[in-house]
Amino acid sequence: MVLALTGGLVVDGTGSAPRPGTVLVEGGRISAVLPPGQPVADAEVIDATGNIVAPGFVDLHSHADFSLGSSPAAESQLAQGVTTLVAGNCGWSPFPITDLDMLKAGTAFLGPKHGWSWTDAGGFAATLEPAVNLALQVGHCTLRIAAMGSARRAPSAAELRMMQDLLRQAADQGAVGFSTGLIYAPGAYASPEEVAALVGTAADCGLLYSTHIRNEGGGLLDALDEAIAAARAGGARLEISHLKAVGTSNHGLVEAALERLDAVTDVDLGWDAYPYTATSTTLTTRLPTWALAGGSLLDRLADPGERTRIAQALRADVLLSPETVVIASLPPGRYEDCRGMSLSEIARLDGVDAAEIVLRILESHDAAVSVVNHAMREEDVTTVLEHPRTAIASDGWIMDPTGPGHPHPRNFGTFPRVLGHYARDRGLFTLAEAVRRMTSLPASRLGWSDRGVIKPGAVADLVVLDPRQIADKSTYDAPWQLSVGVHHVLVAGEPALAAGKPTGERPGRVIA
Repeated sequence: MVLALTGGLVVDGTGSAPRPGTVLVEGGRISAVLPPGQPVADAEVIDATGNIVAPGFVDLHSHADFSLGSSPAAESQLAQGVTTLVAGNCGWSPFPITDLDMLKAGTAFLGPKHGWSWTDAGGFAATLEPAVNLALQVGHCTLRIAAMGSARRAPSAAELRMMQDLLRQAADQGAVGFSTGLIYAPGAYASPEEVAALVGTAADCGLLYSTHIRNEGGGLLDALDEAIAAARAGGARLEISHLKAVGTSNHGLVEAALERLDAVTDVDLGWDAYPYTATSTTLTTRLPTWALAGGSLLDRLADPGERTRIAQALRADVLLSPETVVIASLPPGRYEDCRGMSLSEIARLDGVDAAEIVLRILESHDAAVSVVNHAMREEDVTTVLEHPRTAIASDGWIMDPTGPGHPHPRNFGTFPRVLGHYARDRGLFTLAEAVRRMTSLPASRLGWSDRGVIKPGAVADLVVLDPRQIADKSTYDAPWQLSVGVHHVLVAGEPALAAGKPTGERPGRVIA
């Protein structure tokens, strides 16, 4: 069957200006791009009049490997025009597994609803039947747990070899990248030398190296230097995840960061960002990393001496900023009615200080607490987004249209927000340029030449959207709202969204 998308303006993903044309799809790929008005015989027609036809959006930084298995319809993604999610970021992936309980504990803040029936990348991929595509990376934290638990020390030679062997195995089974999350235990315990050794292995396997760098505050520039040095030593392609400067005292630092990155000429590097002034992560990142060593945080909190020591470290942390940290999600327990409230608000209700409330919340909810942290400024977000090398990415993982808690709005609105608010309304860049940042640019970071573009032979991952209506609706106070303006989404030529409604089909696959 031939499918013809007619009447619209084609925005091909390269940054070229929109042009009228008809996109033909056959056998899951684009077979031709015809001049407007040229008749097409025996084709099923999607009328795109008044809309643009663009490549499906490639989310270079997602945690969908912890949610897509239980939410394969991916409705929050289809409503944004996303057709491919690149997961396994920030050092966490759901494989390889040697100690399931410890991996579950480390990733509990992501709220996975897995069956956990696999041990490796191939086994995990075999369980998926999603509406959108998924590309896998293997996470450093997960590798460390598999090889040495949550020990706060350097790996032995045998443990490092095990991590490298597991990394190679994941690459052989289709992983496209290796990631670190150097603020998260146990990844935070790694020396630059350990990271560089694993990055070298990743490069040998042809993998992208994606990193949540060691410091996104006052140590931002040094952390960038560490990432660049690791990539340089190993000959790896480097992706700096969600580039930003966190904390009031560090606002403005992104300008120096961009200058530092632009000055690098001997490393294949890029970076991505999301269009919001708040981060979202686990509440345990507020703790000193030594408190998480050995996987025994709850035991430490039950020990009066250790609990006091952790509380003292929190009170000495000037960056805690409890008024800006909001509870996003947590399992049932004492504070389950406090979702959407700041640490300061909850502390006042309990009549305690911020350090004490952090510990109470963690111990009451198995330390599986995610937060939204309002720690950036709009000027910095705009500065990063304006840079032509910035790819757009969500850092999200919520696939469903409704649910509990107060998740970050980036889960529901990242791509329409850039197209609507920043491109159309603010004029930060053209629509065609915004589409490039979401399509061919992220695809190129993974070496994909047949995705993220509209051209004959490319995979027919396509989106039809109204440039006048495209908008994000999700807010911090009311996050569970899908974006509007996307009418059709094709994944490998199969309709996954038609007339704004999910079709129920599952045409996605794991991309190697």
